[in-house]
Amino acid sequence: MTTSPGGALAPHPEPFAPRTEPTVLDDLRARLRATRWPDAPEDAGWSLGTDIGYLRELVGYWADGFDWPAQEERLALLPRFRARVGGLGIHFVHARAAAAPGTAALPVVLCHGWPDAFWRYEKVVPLLTDPGAHGADPADAFDVVVPDMPGYGYSDKTTGPPLSSIDVAGLWAGLMTTLGYDTFGAAGGDMGSHVSRFLALDHPDRVVAVHRIDAGMPRFTGDPAELTAEERAWFESARTWGAGEGAYGAMHRTKPQTAAFGLTDSPVGLAAWIVEKLRAWSDCGGDIESVYTKDEILTSVMLYWLTGTIGSSMRMYHANATIDPAQFDRRVEVPSGFSLFRGDVVRPPRAWLERTTNLAYVSEPEHGGHFAPFEQPERYAEELRAFFRPFRPGRS
Repeated sequence: MTTSPGGALAPHPEPFAPRTEPTVLDDLRARLRATRWPDAPEDAGWSLGTDIGYLRELVGYWADGFDWPAQEERLALLPRFRARVGGLGIHFVHARAAAAPGTAALPVVLCHGWPDAFWRYEKVVPLLTDPGAHGADPADAFDVVVPDMPGYGYSDKTTGPPLSSIDVAGLWAGLMTTLGYDTFGAAGGDMGSHVSRFLALDHPDRVVAVHRIDAGMPRFTGDPAELTAEERAWFESARTWGAGEGAYGAMHRTKPQTAAFGLTDSPVGLAAWIVEKLRAWSDCGGDIESVYTKDEILTSVMLYWLTGTIGSSMRMYHANATIDPAQFDRRVEVPSGFSLFRGDVVRPPRAWLERTTNLAYVSEPEHGGHFAPFEQPERYAEELRAFFRPFRPGRS
């Protein structure tokens, strides 16, 4: 089996580089080759969900061409650790900056969402820690921390009730303390956008600024008459999107354990569940491999398969559904920035951002979608450098 999380962990970080045993990969290939495929209407394509023709092609490569040990070696180049935080073993990347002489790096915690893990930020880590090596100002270097949320990737699963975004924000504040950072920036997207928001709300004395690539689905408990026409149109577009695309979320929020049986047992079922979202939410024009290689797609899927975390990841939606609605009416007073990539889903209007945050920065990059740090890493890194520049140590 994969070298797994678990066992006694000290509060201080310990290096972590998992290796998958050959028998695990043999079992995976046997399952792939024994897949019982569903039927599909002729020429259905992606209109009813994952396209069977594309998935057959991907699974054929997964079984007979994909080199997971090579991907593990590549991921092992990232400085990865595990430490005990809040009673849980947390896996994270901690890459220190190559800061310019006489300057101090800004620590930043990058918060992922679903269906991903630290994978989301893999490409941007070197761009943020060593900007000078990538044609940017060396003074814009960051110390980068990218944790896997509990129940995702190589972090522990909870044995009791799942944790909400508020709970995870508290854990990340504790992790940054463990790493020696009194103050830091926060950034995120998808579920990580909520985690970043609650970090800023609940730890405003420590979070110097918060950057997000989305504002989540709109929630408002006030009088709808207070909303601008632009905001009301956004609420309606979100409802329309949810009706056509949100079935996965309803399952996650209500009965995640039912779906977990099949997705944990079948690698092809798992891939279908994840790949459809990578295609639908990315700025790929319907051609998923215009943005991701097969190796990149399968690496994301493998992080769920090998750790058995699809069920635990979905349960976080259930936890978030129990958050008091009043929590979403709280205004973020920490300086906030948004990079709203044009290919993302349900992008908020400026009026909403001004209503809900102390808005300091907005941009609308032309290319990139829901997984912008992976889709457009150079532009994403530029966005973080630009937004956080005024909030660096010694600047105002």
